[in-house]
Amino acid sequence: MELLRRHAISLPALDSGAFASLFDRYGDARVVLIGEASHGTSEFYRTRAAITRRLIERHGFNIVAVEADWPDAARIDQHVRRQRPADWERQAFQRFPTWMWRNLEVAEFCDWLNRFNRDLPYERRVEFRGLDVYSMVASIGAVLDYLDKTDTQAARAARERYGCLMPWRDAPARYGRDVLYGHQSCEEAVIEQLRSLLELRLEALGRDGEDFFEATQNARVVQAAEHYYRIMYHGSSASWNLRDRHMFDTLRHLLEHRGPEARAVVWAHNSHIGNADATAMGWAGEFNIGELCRTAWGRDAVLIGMGTDRGEVACASEWDEPMRIKQVRPSRPDSWERLFLQTGFPATLTDWRDNPSIELRAALSETLLERAIGVIYRPESERQSHYFEAVLAEQFDAWIWLEETHAVTPLGPRQPQAGQAETYPFGE
Repeated sequence: MELLRRHAISLPALDSGAFASLFDRYGDARVVLIGEASHGTSEFYRTRAAITRRLIERHGFNIVAVEADWPDAARIDQHVRRQRPADWERQAFQRFPTWMWRNLEVAEFCDWLNRFNRDLPYERRVEFRGLDVYSMVASIGAVLDYLDKTDTQAARAARERYGCLMPWRDAPARYGRDVLYGHQSCEEAVIEQLRSLLELRLEALGRDGEDFFEATQNARVVQAAEHYYRIMYHGSSASWNLRDRHMFDTLRHLLEHRGPEARAVVWAHNSHIGNADATAMGWAGEFNIGELCRTAWGRDAVLIGMGTDRGEVACASEWDEPMRIKQVRPSRPDSWERLFLQTGFPATLTDWRDNPSIELRAALSETLLERAIGVIYRPESERQSHYFEAVLAEQFDAWIWLEETHAVTPLGPRQPQAGQAETYPFGE
């Protein structure tokens, strides 16, 4: 315990220069992935935003890539980069879980990013992008909209190919079940559409490169989503791995598209950005974007986790149910959270990426439980539903500890738009 106290750096106020300067140590990375232990905690969002502002302002990071759908994040990108009205607060993130991105904490960061970008030339403005796989129907619409404006013949062909998926447009999860029971899949159609779009690359990049890139990414989402729903009933590991592989591939495409000066900050759950190979997830055959980034970029990928002991969280009890504010139970005695609670500090950063202490790494190399609250929180079955084993020293490069936390502030209605969420039943 004394060892953790000695290496823990007390965190000052979020809006202070002293807080921001603590994260200059990660300014040499190409990708900084910042996690969270829930999808509904205000302090996680605000801490992540403060770190990101510093990396953008002082170290030239120019992509913010988040665990959100590409078309919804594109509305934010149009606001912050193309300086269009902020309609995303009303038009985007209408499906469950609405509060995950449509909240006050995200809105405040996006307003700041809009102001930061305002006086920069377009090619230097910071992007806000989505990495996730769930927007099959919206991404089909975006591809068709692009082709309607640029190539009506190609648009007709795309409608014919994507028509294969239209019987499931209101319930994509049922597509995989129907294929499992003998319905013909749409795999060849969506692959052919992506191939057809990529054949237009040289001509389109010279004419409307940014719009073509958007359309191509949406076509990649459709291909990944079709595959995801087709295999989701074969087991959670296969669908999880496909989803995180897609997130990593999207990040890689973003960096390549931006060019040699591209540097990204990734916002996602701890379960995605911490190295899965150091957790029960990896031991069961799952991998994640954090593990893939560490494999691809080594030291140039920094993985930062966050945790809390108790407080409030915005969440639901079941899929598609309205948001509720629940009390987060105090952490278990056999958890990493309890270990950091016992240091006695309310807010700290513990970094071992640049720390030569063998003793610290050894202390963090035990196998303890770690809590993960997604958009669902079931405190009555917390051990089974929300804890997994992890070796912290290998899972992350640093850990941010916030002893007591509060729920995010949602924007708009707490009831999701009617219709089955595309994230059902495995999305986190």
